[in-house]
Amino acid sequence: MSLISAAECSRRLRHGLIPAVPVTFSASGQLDAGTQERYVAHMARQSVAGVAVWAHTGRGLRLEREQRVRVLQAWRDGLGPEKMLIAGVGGASGQAEHSGAYIDSALGMARDALENGAHALLVFPPSPFARNPRSEDLVPDYHRQLAAIGIPLILFYLYEAAGGISYSQRLLRKLLALPNVAGIKLATLDSVMTFQDVAGLINAEFPGKLLITGEDRFLGYSLMCGAQAALIGMGAAYTKLQRDLVEAFFAGRAQEFLALSELVDKLSQALFVAPMEGYIRRVLWALVHEGVIGREFSYDPGGPQLPDGEFTAIGHLLRQLVPVDRKAGD
Repeated sequence: MSLISAAECSRRLRHGLIPAVPVTFSASGQLDAGTQERYVAHMARQSVAGVAVWAHTGRGLRLEREQRVRVLQAWRDGLGPEKMLIAGVGGASGQAEHSGAYIDSALGMARDALENGAHALLVFPPSPFARNPRSEDLVPDYHRQLAAIGIPLILFYLYEAAGGISYSQRLLRKLLALPNVAGIKLATLDSVMTFQDVAGLINAEFPGKLLITGEDRFLGYSLMCGAQAALIGMGAAYTKLQRDLVEAFFAGRAQEFLALSELVDKLSQALFVAPMEGYIRRVLWALVHEGVIGREFSYDPGGPQLPDGEFTAIGHLLRQLVPVDRKAGD
């Protein structure tokens, strides 16, 4: 696959929805290729700018290398050339105590992504470096070495409970100034102030960088704060609802945007609740209710166990939302 520039990456993602897609595992922890291909075909029919694989929703840092490659190849072969394919990359947890080995493992993952069809990289924050007194040097060096591969980077500001780093504005300035950085995905979970502050920094000092919201719980407001695209795990199910929201906002259809924001907020409040890591299985359950996958392939081996009552409650909510969604979009 030919490389694209950071500017072209930004252009292709701007004003778009980019679902962070999960992996369809069975209860025994096996990846089901047939179900994965059906899910890819379903998403290929959606009006999205692209998808993000190996991200937090796709458990990219926990997959075996062979699993990762199979997942990426399925999306490469089935998504279609007009949509962007973004791959999450990061260092191996087993190399966390050795900065050089940690960066090398991230570089290996990045090369796998490039060789198997990714257009851009979503760079997991190097959380082990946050505790290192040399973090102000190590974090930029980690990103700089990934940028040297030549593929556009999307920075990833991820809340700490999910393995992220609370980047200071000083550090963000260093990262945003790196070559090949197309933009930044902000996923703070509940820190509106942080989102506002980073949005203000980009607007004032880095207007050429794409601010991408990862805020499922305040998606509509994050667009109002200046986000120019949405890369969210919630977008992996009932995608049209969220795509319609993004489209209505950038088209200036205020009444439709407000109506859809209310519906999307209800969806997020069903999927993104404690235990928060359970959101991945809840998204998979939403895909079951949507008729995209079977329940036998809606497991998240890395997530917590959830009561069956949540599965029923999600289905009840979705039956309420979908008819209203059709009306709101008329």
